[in-house]
Amino acid sequence: MLDLRDHFSRTRAAAPERLHLAAHSHHAWPDVTRAAQEAAWDDAARLADGKWEHVLGSVWPEAQGHVARVLGLPDPRSVVFAQNTFELWLRLFSCMPTHRPARVLATDGEFHSFTRLSRRLAEDGLIALVTVPVEPFATFEARFATEAARGGSDIVLFSQVLFGSGFVVADLEGLVAAVPDRETFVVIDGYHGFLALPTDLSRLADRVFYMSGGYKYVMSGEGTAFMHCPRGFGERPRATGWYAAFGTLAARQDGGVGYAEDGFRFMGATFDPTALYRLNAVMRWLAGLGIDAARVHAHAHACQRAFVAALQEAGAPISRADLLIGLDDPRRANFLAFRRPDAADLHARLLAAQIVTDVRADVLRFGFGLYHAEEEMPEAARRVAAALA
Repeated sequence: MLDLRDHFSRTRAAAPERLHLAAHSHHAWPDVTRAAQEAAWDDAARLADGKWEHVLGSVWPEAQGHVARVLGLPDPRSVVFAQNTFELWLRLFSCMPTHRPARVLATDGEFHSFTRLSRRLAEDGLIALVTVPVEPFATFEARFATEAARGGSDIVLFSQVLFGSGFVVADLEGLVAAVPDRETFVVIDGYHGFLALPTDLSRLADRVFYMSGGYKYVMSGEGTAFMHCPRGFGERPRATGWYAAFGTLAARQDGGVGYAEDGFRFMGATFDPTALYRLNAVMRWLAGLGIDAARVHAHAHACQRAFVAALQEAGAPISRADLLIGLDDPRRANFLAFRRPDAADLHARLLAAQIVTDVRADVLRFGFGLYHAEEEMPEAARRVAAALA
């Protein structure tokens, strides 16, 4: 049984009456991130203008190495960081053809960063957007593969974990293999998967973009979005930042616009590097404890089972029967999604009792992470039941 609550002492002590059950949305930061935050400030004060040599020469490569290790990527230099995934989507879309609408295949269960942008571009006829319904979940992978196999897409996107339900898309390699056109950009949104469940991209690294970040299970907060960028795709993004050719900036900028050959070609411009300090601190801390994505996933599932069992014992109005993805389904992420017509009301009542969850339309979500312990789930369930009585 894993109990790391003491490693989150500052966050837990800051609001001792708060019951935070939204690890899938905003994960609590472990104590090691405070020292990392201070180290970023101290480096800026000590190095002044010279801090960028340290950030890009030491902090950035370390962070790339952590991401590559977790995903089984062969070359850490394929990883680029950004402030958020929306920035990365802008740069990806800027690689699309301009003489016709780009053809985009996605699901109807993608996060807002992609959904709002793609729908707006489709409104003006800049892209032709096709979406595959994620429900029923049991047939999703087969239906999506069939649509992808039609070919002709410029971008094919699907999430590793569907954010609205917690359904895990397990057959990543099968869906990628279904795309017949080698030039198609295949993009996997891994924000609810990275460091939440084991992910091995070693056999897909030369074919897919993988997008995620540190706001959730990496426990590093905002500003740590990243993308693995396979070679041969999007070599000259139009939405280019001046960092995208950082190695040649000292030279004359005559002729065509130059780009790095690795993931740095998708780089933006000046950024706050503090988040990378936090990410590195978290990754070092986890490595020192011997904790990997498999252990994080197993711990979340143990907390889920204990929580749902205790809900039933406490007579809570939400129950196992309301779950979109059942406890017996191995394709279940690190959060629980209860579908209820009164989800918004339940969320508000919980928040009034200092119990933090989140709601998406008619789905109430409870997330579990390393700042929870299995032994505290019965009391958490009793508080939930009392708040909803």
